[in-house]
Amino acid sequence: MQRDPPDIPLIHLLPNVLTIIAICAGLTAIRFGYQGSYETAVRLILLACILDGLDGRLARLLQCESSVGAELDSLADFLNFGVAPALIIYSWGLADLPSAGWIAVVAFTICCVLRLARFNVSAKSEETPDSDYFIGIPSPAAALLVMLPMLISFTFSDLPLVHPVIIAAYMILIGILMISHLRIYSFKGLRVSRSNAKYTLLGIVLLTAALLTYLWATMVVMCLAYLVSVIWAVLHHDTAKD
Repeated sequence: MQRDPPDIPLIHLLPNVLTIIAICAGLTAIRFGYQGSYETAVRLILLACILDGLDGRLARLLQCESSVGAELDSLADFLNFGVAPALIIYSWGLADLPSAGWIAVVAFTICCVLRLARFNVSAKSEETPDSDYFIGIPSPAAALLVMLPMLISFTFSDLPLVHPVIIAAYMILIGILMISHLRIYSFKGLRVSRSNAKYTLLGIVLLTAALLTYLWATMVVMCLAYLVSVIWAVLHHDTAKD
């Protein structure tokens, strides 16, 4: 007689609940994007980024990691960082370039799913990946970078919108960087000395205050700073093999 699987603590479902909430945020972002509420749509993508950073860490903290949770997280990443930002950008800035703009959307989305597939395969391989580096731009960072023209328009509302051709080319470029072999520093292993810990905490407080007060301007600065790190990797040809 086959026994029923043992019950699990309700709290062990919390990481998957966060992932599902992130999926809901991504889907709702698409809805708001096509309704023209672009700032709300981008805020929902930012929420999905935050939840993406929390669910895996919470699963490890609770010691309840599972293959289902890993697959669910990957599917959420594809929707939230591959599909939703591309469709929002298409609605916002590529309406006057429908055919070529859609090609850019498709290219970015396919690059995202290829990157996630490569990441999943490497995570399941016997080789231990270098936690200090990403191979190619990770999908959450790519989602924020691809929305940089929107963030700039939110910050400087008086500026004319970027030409659709430039937006489409920029979208394809970010997609290519996702599937590239560039070694991008992950900042996960960043360490600070004990003597500088108080300054680091102060910096985090100031950054949080800036995000709460000047969200779009702060996001623009953060995206540009990240782009500088990517350009550094490109200039130094710091690549890795599969």
